[in-house]
Amino acid sequence: QFKPDPDNIRPKGTVNVIIMTRLVWRKGIHLLVDLVPEVCRRFPYVYFIIGGDGPKRAELEEMRERHHLQDRVELLGAVQHSDVPSVLTRGHIFLNTSLTEAFCIAILEAVSCGLVVISTRVGGVPEILPRHMIHLTEPEPGALLEALSQVVPFARKKPATSFHGDVTRMYSWMSVARRTVKVYDALLPRPRLTLLERFQKLSTLGPIAGPVAIVLVAWQYLLLCLLRLWRP
Repeated sequence: QFKPDPDNIRPKGTVNVIIMTRLVWRKGIHLLVDLVPEVCRRFPYVYFIIGGDGPKRAELEEMRERHHLQDRVELLGAVQHSDVPSVLTRGHIFLNTSLTEAFCIAILEAVSCGLVVISTRVGGVPEILPRHMIHLTEPEPGALLEALSQVVPFARKKPATSFHGDVTRMYSWMSVARRTVKVYDALLPRPRLTLLERFQKLSTLGPIAGPVAIVLVAWQYLLLCLLRLWRP
């Protein structure tokens, strides 16, 4: 579903930066408030397309109004997943400003569509793709601006269509299934801890976190016992 479509790049004649995410603090939306106006000032041919909704949308709307960027920043609101490919293929660059990420499948979707990715170096993101497909930086407006400044001048070229095949080979369902099975096969032989052993390990978390964790686990264990009696 996520394939390059050079004929869909629009608006024409600009370098289009796509942001597709939930508009919440964890996704670094506050970084965009400082970043977008400076990028627009430095590069008059850059155009931002932001898809997604959330409590931080008001900050983006305020930023757009304050800096008079209505013709440079497009806010799409919530985008159905089936419509995401048609949005991604409008762009040249995919920007991810997350403060935390476990994996970020949106990056894979964007690269599959031929976009160059600029992302914060957080969580598992550095492990997703080889370095020639992704530009990593710190989750700070200055660092993101520097990364964009390096990529934008070269981004008017046609999408990197070869990326689609590369990602398809790296992340086929069979490949993911094999990796998942390896993890479970490695974990299954390990001895299961008794409840007392779990409490002892939790107690090492600290004078406050330890007892809190023990109470939570004890409550979950009691709840599980009751549920087993109710529905064996």
